[in-house]
Amino acid sequence: MRQFPFSAIVGQDEMKQALLIAATDPSVGGVLVFGDRGTGKSTAVRALAALLPPMNVVTGCRYACDPGRENAWCEDCRTRALTAPLEGKHVPVPVIDLPLGATEDRVVGALDLERALTRGERAFEPGLLARANRGFLYIDEVNLLEDHLVDLLIDVAASGENVVEREGLSVRHPARFVLIGSGNPEEGELRPQLLDRFGLSVDVGTPKDIASRIAIVKRRDAFERDPAGFTEAWRGADEALQQRITAARALLPALSVPDAVLEQAARLCLALGTDGLRAELTLLRAARSLAALDGADEVLIGHVRAVAPSALRHRLRRDPLDEAGSTVRVMRAISDIFGEATHEALVA
Repeated sequence: MRQFPFSAIVGQDEMKQALLIAATDPSVGGVLVFGDRGTGKSTAVRALAALLPPMNVVTGCRYACDPGRENAWCEDCRTRALTAPLEGKHVPVPVIDLPLGATEDRVVGALDLERALTRGERAFEPGLLARANRGFLYIDEVNLLEDHLVDLLIDVAASGENVVEREGLSVRHPARFVLIGSGNPEEGELRPQLLDRFGLSVDVGTPKDIASRIAIVKRRDAFERDPAGFTEAWRGADEALQQRITAARALLPALSVPDAVLEQAARLCLALGTDGLRAELTLLRAARSLAALDGADEVLIGHVRAVAPSALRHRLRRDPLDEAGSTVRVMRAISDIFGEATHEALVA
């Protein structure tokens, strides 16, 4: 099934920027996209898969271990490596859907009943978390996810490992993924514990200008009438984005962050009263990822300013004396600390 090209999505610039940042540096911590129905949330996430450069995995590994990262291998790969070098192959980065009605067994994995019944063997059948390792785990309507699955995801996201001990099984395997969630805020709020696990949060809305609405309808209609032709027409733009992500990943380790930029980031978080230091760390990682995507030599104030709303809006405490929304509060603090200069001017 063909996916709508990422480059053909009209508007929603903050959402697209957040997804590209997370694709460049998974340590940013994932993306939460909240907004009205029909605003391209699911379309953007699924289109992201086509942009991602292929990843190198151990041939035959059920958890897609990286041949070059021995410290992140599963037990099977460690055992195999004792007798022969591990071979690798390139595969597409997985984008795995976690349905709201999924059982815990389907998510974490369980006893392989077929092998148990036909061969009498006690074997592990990997779940969705195994399939998502080194990729993306996407949850639509994440605010409606059952509490026991929320608790499970929080544990796995924090540790990077999935541990299954049931039915006589004791399995531990890597489960490092970028968590992407989408939802409609009118259908319920997200539990604070899970909300804090998302590095970036984006609010999307229905376009208000006629030109954008017409462009969206025309492109969607063209895609549905001729998916192959429409995808081919946007292939060049998507490939250019993929090359941009690849170049940014290579540049990322060498990017420096001046102390002056760190100080301003800390001032912003202090002014907003964010708890702990996760806000600063996420702000730093997101700004560095954006700088890499821009091809910059170092992180500048403009990069911090550009990612601050998505990195901080979901980390603010509710202020009963301030009825302004979290985005307004972040933008107000940005204006007070950084002034009114545009992102383009600050990164020039």
